Amino acid sequence: MSDQAQHLRIVEAMLFAATEPLDEETFAARLPEGTDIPAILGELQQTYAMRGVNLVRVAERWAFRTAPDLAFLLRKEVQDVRRLSRAGVETLAIIAYHQPVTRAEIEEIRGVAVNKGTLDVLMETEWVRPVGRRQTPGRPVTYGTAAEFLNHFGLASIKDLPGLAELKAAGLLDSEIPPDFMMPDVKESQASEDAEDEVFEDEEDVIDEIEEAGEDNEDALAEADEVVDEVEEEERADALENDEEVHTGG
Repeated sequence: MSDQAQHLRIVEAMLFAATEPLDEETFAARLPEGTDIPAILGELQQTYAMRGVNLVRVAERWAFRTAPDLAFLLRKEVQDVRRLSRAGVETLAIIAYHQPVTRAEIEEIRGVAVNKGTLDVLMETEWVRPVGRRQTPGRPVTYGTAAEFLNHFGLASIKDLPGLAELKAAGLLDSEIPPDFMMPDVKESQASEDAEDEVFEDEEDVIDEIEEAGEDNEDALAEADEVVDEVEEEERADALENDEEVHTGG
């Protein structure tokens, strides 16, 4: 058996055994250095293209999924899960298309207050996550979609979200759209999210430095207090000696 064939078998076995999608780094860790991982995945994808399961790429990871044309056969085995409330669906849609977005901005778009429980549910499902802080007074937390959101909806990246024309064609938007209605640019939203991620990481580094500096300052203050105590003790001792001399001399 050739090395290429053996590598194909290894990748195939890892995909079948995995409980979640795998990234290319995971395959590389189990294969000899220099193995062409993309070529192996591409070959496997072609092999499974006409089978009951397909190899698909979701959120920069790879996994086997039931062929779309056979999904109706498995509907009886799909677990009945609790549906999101209308507020949850609206909030998720706003975050997906406007990310990174703050809670106040979500409320402004929806026109009503956002219940804290709504965001909690979305974060518990791992569809939404905090991505940074807005560089405005109060530094509010901004939210964006997580990798599980892409995995659940079968998207390779956030750029694959349907646009205005696609939503209208699917009948998901009113045919009479207000003239000032605009769909956000997903690419710009992604760039903004990446920038806030960097700010968020920089902020954490600064906080760590401040805490370390605070610890150093506490040590320095403690040493200074000890020196002051010693000086005051010496002054009291000198004062007592002077008082004794004065009494003796009297």
